[in-house]
Amino acid sequence: MVRKIIEINEEKCNGCGACASACHEGAIEMIDGKAKLTRDDYCDGFGDCLPNCPTGAITFVEREAAAYDETAVKENMKRKAQERKDKEEKSGKTVFSGCPGHALHQFNREESIKKEETARRVQQSQLGQWPCQIKLVPVNAPYFDGAKLLIAADCTAYAYANFHQEFMKGKITLIGCPKLDSVEYSEKLTRIIAENNIKSVTVLRMEVPCCGGLERAAVTALKNSEKFIPWQVVTITIDGKIKQD
Repeated sequence: MVRKIIEINEEKCNGCGACASACHEGAIEMIDGKAKLTRDDYCDGFGDCLPNCPTGAITFVEREAAAYDETAVKENMKRKAQERKDKEEKSGKTVFSGCPGHALHQFNREESIKKEETARRVQQSQLGQWPCQIKLVPVNAPYFDGAKLLIAADCTAYAYANFHQEFMKGKITLIGCPKLDSVEYSEKLTRIIAENNIKSVTVLRMEVPCCGGLERAAVTALKNSEKFIPWQVVTITIDGKIKQD
């Protein structure tokens, strides 16, 4: 039968895996670093994957294709879920499928610091989780429970020398650039603050005008969450100092 179905341009595909994660039917898989439509009968033609593709590699076409088979999709998803469960039970760890850059990680910095300091004094990373990009972090990640949140412009880490020790230590860090990302962060930040037990919010921005977008998004999120949470905004100058009011 001729029907509407997705088509993936492999040259445009950057291998991020966002489409595979968005496809509820399991029609898309990551193979050799590229997204591929593996089964026509798994694709319902609704295109949930389209808005998640950052490179525009996915489009609709009309062509000869097998009809959507809901029964086969359910059986496939049930089989994959069981396979993941079996792997998790065997390894004792949560099995992640999709882009490796989206996989959740939480780091035990205290333990690593103690081990390292027994040998020598070194500067330790204070990043407490992965991913840390606002666009990529899951809204309900477990590390948000009871977190002190740092929302930082990505340039601040380069401009301010003691960024890790003074700002990241003991916090969950989210970074972004409103100018380069060209997205509105406030909606996602609102959900993160509203749906999790956030203890405080620190916004770290550069003194340049475009960084005002990050501050506005954070302040809007705090207001929209309807929560009373301690918060502050710290501005870093372009020569790497804390700006004094």
